[in-house]
Amino acid sequence: MEAGDGTEEPPLPLALPRFQVSEEFGFLLPDPLTELPEPYGPWMEVAHELPELIASHRLRSRVHQMPQLSARHLRGREELHLAHLVLSFITMGYVWQEGEEGTVQVLPRNLAVPYWEVSEALGLPPILSHADLVLANWRRKDPNGNLDTIMALPGGESLRGFVLVTLLVEKAAVPGVKAIVRALHAILQRGEETLQGALEELAGAIEAMSKALRRMHDHVDPAVFYAVIRIFLSGWKDNPAMPDGLIYEGVSEEPLAFSGGSAAQSTVLHAFDELLGIHHSQDTTAFLHRMRSYMPPPHRAFVEEIHRAPSLKQHVLSSGDGRLRAAFNRCVSALTDFRSCHITIVTKYIAVAAARAKAGRAEPDTSAEPALGKPPTALEAKGTGGSHIFSFLKSIRDTTREGMISA
Repeated sequence: MEAGDGTEEPPLPLALPRFQVSEEFGFLLPDPLTELPEPYGPWMEVAHELPELIASHRLRSRVHQMPQLSARHLRGREELHLAHLVLSFITMGYVWQEGEEGTVQVLPRNLAVPYWEVSEALGLPPILSHADLVLANWRRKDPNGNLDTIMALPGGESLRGFVLVTLLVEKAAVPGVKAIVRALHAILQRGEETLQGALEELAGAIEAMSKALRRMHDHVDPAVFYAVIRIFLSGWKDNPAMPDGLIYEGVSEEPLAFSGGSAAQSTVLHAFDELLGIHHSQDTTAFLHRMRSYMPPPHRAFVEEIHRAPSLKQHVLSSGDGRLRAAFNRCVSALTDFRSCHITIVTKYIAVAAARAKAGRAEPDTSAEPALGKPPTALEAKGTGGSHIFSFLKSIRDTTREGMISA
């Protein structure tokens, strides 16, 4: 980033609107639409009935009856995002309706073609990602500010809780996202007081994110998440249940492979890592960089812009300012704690839940809730994005901690 020839004020390095980042909502889509225009009524009808259609094993037949619609009548980013959300949810339901042992090899043309068109228009992959499930899947339920999801899959209140708690983590990050802009501007201006304030703001935001994430314990049932929800967030890349991927009829004659939804698709943590100069292991970095292709392109560009900016860590080191170093280390410490909090959540919702499900298979419990169905086994040790989840998360946490500046 060039500061110019010194004759004029350097431009603000990151103007949030340029990257479709909201001052109020951060990476969340501000006030998403909840209904598509009239030609797309058939999609909305199916989408609003998804939990019931899946539970009654009728979704696939309903999808086959949908008319072939073109995406060309969709106007603007909001309509495209809602269409992508709707088609993503229908697709996940269609693929996983019968569980991991009853998957399909082909996504029918009347779903695959418009889904591909919408995905191409947005620069997103044709699969449910964090950008759909969380960023574009919320609405205000009442004037008091209570929130609800727009689309649902099996999982009831636990799915709703999972989405909304994750949304609250994104919302808690907003002051930290704005602090990135102030921090980088302060580096260019040599404004140490401003920089320290920005770092304190960032640390506070990350601490608020951890507080929000811990609400998962209150709103999501581990048994429901593991046995019901998780499979509908799973993709067809690095998944033994769908080793060959999925053919998008009318798009590709060869199967295509895409990763399922993952917290690694959240732009927030990528942005914080880049600002703080956190360097992860080679394998971890490769996976994280692959997850960036599941972000909306403007958000991905925001992360890349931070990467190209002057190094915050080098600036703090060269300043010799003890207060700056302390503020920087508070940010790294808060981010390390957030990573540890995430590991605790994953342990409860995947590792412990998997062990209980395995024990249940060995000793069937007749009192178990029949609606939970048969717990999946293909991804027992993996995240829905396809990573080996515990080694991945612990590696990220440990390399984050190593980003501290020693006294």
